[in-house]
Amino acid sequence: MTPALPLAALGLVDAAFSGFRAYAGRDARIRKHRANMRAALRGLAVGAVLLLAPALTAALHLLTAADPDRAYATLAAGGLGYLLPLTIYAAAVLLSLAAYFLLPFRASTLAMVIGLGPLTLLRPLAIAAACLGTLLDNGGWASLLVGGVAGAAMLSVEPVVHRRWYRQVHAARDNTTAAALEPGHQAMSPAALRTR
Repeated sequence: MTPALPLAALGLVDAAFSGFRAYAGRDARIRKHRANMRAALRGLAVGAVLLLAPALTAALHLLTAADPDRAYATLAAGGLGYLLPLTIYAAAVLLSLAAYFLLPFRASTLAMVIGLGPLTLLRPLAIAAACLGTLLDNGGWASLLVGGVAGAAMLSVEPVVHRRWYRQVHAARDNTTAAALEPGHQAMSPAALRTR
């Protein structure tokens, strides 16, 4: 079995979540289903482009290898080692999402805070564990290189989406705050606010 397809599927799903995370919390509207979907699709598109880097790295390794069959077997072994830690991580994320959707409001909120927050912070460690898995599964240095390029690509999706589409939200908010802090700007007293 070649692990390329499951790894690509995990990468694309992760990219869609990264696009959503790049947008999350940037919009105060109540109904933002379209904006959430657009952010996820942007992450998916960026992730699909960035996932070309490890695919090209693996293809270049196979084309330049003295024994392509052995190189393919080594890459496949490393890919399986890379897949196991990421599958465990993905299962934990899915469990947290299932708790969010199936539990009552307070319990689902707790599941999000306890589950998805720390799991987002653990993404780099999950990718590092996957890279270690390539070596432990006799994938060799070529598999580690492909896994490292894939990990760097996946960790780059959220910052790329944020810089490309959502940075101006921070700039507008920062300009408003800066204008309020300028000398000569009159802050309204609480009494003046109540009369408005």
